[in-house]
Amino acid sequence: MKTRCPCCGTALSLDALVAHDDARSALVSVFALGGPLGSAVVRYLGLFRPDKNELSMARVAKILAELLPDIQAQRITTGGQVFEAPPEAWVWAVEQSLAARDDGRLKVPLKSHSWLYAVIASWRPAAGAVLSQGSAAPVKGSRTLGALAALEQLK
Repeated sequence: MKTRCPCCGTALSLDALVAHDDARSALVSVFALGGPLGSAVVRYLGLFRPDKNELSMARVAKILAELLPDIQAQRITTGGQVFEAPPEAWVWAVEQSLAARDDGRLKVPLKSHSWLYAVIASWRPAAGAVLSQGSAAPVKGSRTLGALAALEQLK
C-alpha cells in the first residue's frame, strides 16, 4: 500500500516499511514511546539527516537503539554524571535542539547525542514542566508543549 508523507510529500510503500527489518524496528520503537515523546523523537531524528541524502532506515534504527535504553531508564549519563531524564525532559530538550538549529546555534546533521544530552543535563522540572498539577496554564516551556499538554489533559 502506497502512502504519502505529510511532511515532505514522498510516496512510500507501507508494506516495504513493515517488511524492512530496520524500518519495522524503528516504527515499533517510536510507536511504543507514543504521545509527545514519540513525536519529539521523530523530529529529533531529522537532525541527523544529511544535507544531500535521505536518512537510511539502518541509521534511524541505530539512532533509536542508542536512545531507547536511556529514554526507558529515564536517566542519562554525560560528563561522568547521572541526570534524571523523565519524558518531559526529553521533549523539552528536543524542542531546545530544534530551536537551536533554527537559530543557527546547532550545526546539523548531528553525529552524536552529546548536544541533546547536555541540554537534558540542564533540564530542571520547573523549566521543563508543561503544566502544573490541576492547572490548565502552561508553566515555563514552549507554547507547543503547553498546547500538547492541554490537549492531553482534555482526554
